Amino acid sequence: MLPQALAALQTAAANWANPSSAHAEGRAARAQLEDARRRIASALGWRGTLVFTSGATEAIALVFARAKAQDAIVSAGEHPAVLRAAPSARQVWLRSDGTLDLADLDDALQTAERPLIAVQAVNNETGVINPLEPVAERVRAAGGLLLADCAQSAGKLPLPVADFVVVSAHKFGGPPGIGALLIKDETFLAAIGGQEGGFRPGTVAVPSIMAFAAAAEADHGWLGQAEALRARLDAAITEAGGEIVAARAPRLATIASYRMPGVPGAAQIMQFDLAGLSVSSGSACSSGSLKTSHVLTAMGMSEAAAREVVRVSFGPETAQADIDTFVAEWRRLFDRRRAA
Repeated sequence: MLPQALAALQTAAANWANPSSAHAEGRAARAQLEDARRRIASALGWRGTLVFTSGATEAIALVFARAKAQDAIVSAGEHPAVLRAAPSARQVWLRSDGTLDLADLDDALQTAERPLIAVQAVNNETGVINPLEPVAERVRAAGGLLLADCAQSAGKLPLPVADFVVVSAHKFGGPPGIGALLIKDETFLAAIGGQEGGFRPGTVAVPSIMAFAAAAEADHGWLGQAEALRARLDAAITEAGGEIVAARAPRLATIASYRMPGVPGAAQIMQFDLAGLSVSSGSACSSGSLKTSHVLTAMGMSEAAAREVVRVSFGPETAQADIDTFVAEWRRLFDRRRAA
């Protein structure tokens, strides 16, 4: 969490009141809540409806459950939250560089009825940036609705033009357990009553939302430093005989995936952990399962190769010393493997 977000969380938690209550403290909390909603929408550049959720996963499930659409289409590299929410959806292929295959999307749209299409703005494992403008054009022409998963990109890249946008506060320095669903037109989504305009019943987490707003408004100039550090690591991994996943695609600076040929990712993670380095294999949300990454296999990577990939994240506190430590440990592991 960014310091500004932590301070906002502590202040709001010390003065907590239910914003749905009619008494003075409740009305004050309601004013705080609506002010935070405006601040977040402004910081993200969103002019439609903003509904607070417990995070991106809930927002995604909400859209698939209540969007006024019929057929579901998702990219094959979507976050597990999307694949769980739409298990029978038509999956669109990925190119070998990790971007969406637009020709296969065209095929999927030809036979779809009032489709809902979900595509990540930035992949959570590879950092690949999916240009969503051509996707949005195709979806509009087909009379469908576009759900853009911007959990990784919000606060770092401009939001795409989409009917639904999903954001998660902890991805840009806010607290965990709070996010939002951005809705272009409320008539596209069925309401069920309760809080958040009837779209999401339940007591609203005002302290977390205040921290969310502080993080959204914070200076994210550290992204430039992350880009330089990622470039340094890319070069070192290549020189050491490793492989950068999706090296030819546009990638966000905060995520990268690297393959160490001949060394399973699970073994790498354990050794890096012993060296004080925290990395993951596949999606961080499901890395404990040790399953082969569906994203990498959707890109055409063999299962054997995919099991040799680790995912690295860069944050505001990541320093050059961390990169150098990672590279030294990488070389030690890889050299030991080659010697064996």
